[in-house]
Amino acid sequence: MTSRTRIAVLLAASLLALAGCGSDDTTAQDQQPTSSGTGHGSSATPSDDSSPSATPTADQVTVLVYFVGDTPQGPRLYREFRRVDAADPLGGALTLAASGDALDPDYRTLLPAGTFSTSGDAAIPLPDDSWQKLPDGMREADAQLALQQLVYTAQGVLRSRDPITFTDADGNATQVFYTASEDGFTAADPIKTLALVSVTSPEQGATVSGSFTASGVSSSFEATTPWEIRDSSGKVVKKGSAMADGWMGKLYPWETDIDVSGLEPGDYTFVAMTDDPSGGEGGGPMVDSKDITIS
Repeated sequence: MTSRTRIAVLLAASLLALAGCGSDDTTAQDQQPTSSGTGHGSSATPSDDSSPSATPTADQVTVLVYFVGDTPQGPRLYREFRRVDAADPLGGALTLAASGDALDPDYRTLLPAGTFSTSGDAAIPLPDDSWQKLPDGMREADAQLALQQLVYTAQGVLRSRDPITFTDADGNATQVFYTASEDGFTAADPIKTLALVSVTSPEQGATVSGSFTASGVSSSFEATTPWEIRDSSGKVVKKGSAMADGWMGKLYPWETDIDVSGLEPGDYTFVAMTDDPSGGEGGGPMVDSKDITIS
């Protein structure tokens, strides 16, 4: 074991001890994007009008929606900023999470299909009473992560860490997927539940030119968030790293400017990842990738 690996192991133990810190407030993973995703002196055009950088309309708002993606440490939650109907943004976000209609093809849902209609507070009616039971074929571990899809999405829209209560057709607090909570459902430890790196910009399907600003959140060794640009064959044609605001206990914002003026126009993939000082001994880094076009 190298000295860097030993340091990583010791710091990982400290991280787990501090994992609950910051989970009771509105942390970086809930922050709205501060820009449209357009880099300095560049263009970034989304491929879908439902993305947050699409032209805003009076009857839509941008919300956080959590989906599920695979990591070397098992399924985790990833987030997308999406536009939903302003009349019921909470119901719209939860319905979108249940649909699995993510912009990123690497994401999916563990939830059954259903339509949510809410009054905009932390007491959320279930689509129907079948949600109280474990859906056919759903494992208990998946049920817990599916429940966290709902909780993280709801708390992100509400901008609050207050517990979430789900109600039945009569308006009474009820269980979800055979899981009950008298005091409401709270967000699980972000370090154990969320992907430890997530890309906010560029968005899936963006077109960039010249240079662009990449941003997101991460919890990565020594706050280092490596990134790569890969061509259509998977070859790495440019790489670097961004520094996040921190790395212990929660996810922190990172941002970096990337010059792509030297790359040929075409289709590429932008990949952000966690630093992996163990050299793959822990299964490898977590990643989040977005397909982009350089014009």
